[in-house]
Amino acid sequence: MQFFFDPIVWLLILAVLVSGGLLAWPTLTQARSGGVAPAEVVRLINRERASVIDVSEPGEYAAGHIVGSRNIPIGRLEVAPELPKNKTLPVVLVCATGRRAAKAAKALEAKGYAKPVVLSGGLAAWKTANLPVETAAA
Repeated sequence: MQFFFDPIVWLLILAVLVSGGLLAWPTLTQARSGGVAPAEVVRLINRERASVIDVSEPGEYAAGHIVGSRNIPIGRLEVAPELPKNKTLPVVLVCATGRRAAKAAKALEAKGYAKPVVLSGGLAAWKTANLPVETAAA
C-alpha cells in the first residue's frame, strides 16, 4: 500500500496521462473537423480520381495552390459551372487553413455531392508535408 502514497508514483502517472493525451490530440481534432491528412488527399487523387477545388480568393490562389487544383472562390461555389459533373467521386476542398473549405464541403453536400472532403490544415498542411505547390498569375 505504501506504493500509492509515494509522490513520485503520482507524478509518473500524471506524466503518462498528459503525454497520452497529447499524442491523441491530433487524431481527436481531425476526427471532429472532418478533414483528412495530405497523404490521404494524395491517395484520393491517385486512386479515386478526386478533384481538387481551392475555395480561396484569386489572389491567394495565385500566390500558391495544389498542382492541378481549380480555383472556385467560396462566394461563387453555389453557381460555379466548373464544378465536377460526377457527384459520386470525391471532391477535395482546400483553402489556406481549412475553415472556408469546411463551409464549402457543407455547401457541396447540399448540392448532392456524395464525397466532399476537406484537407485538414489547408494549404499550410500541404506545404508542411512537402507536397507540390505551384503559383500562377492572378
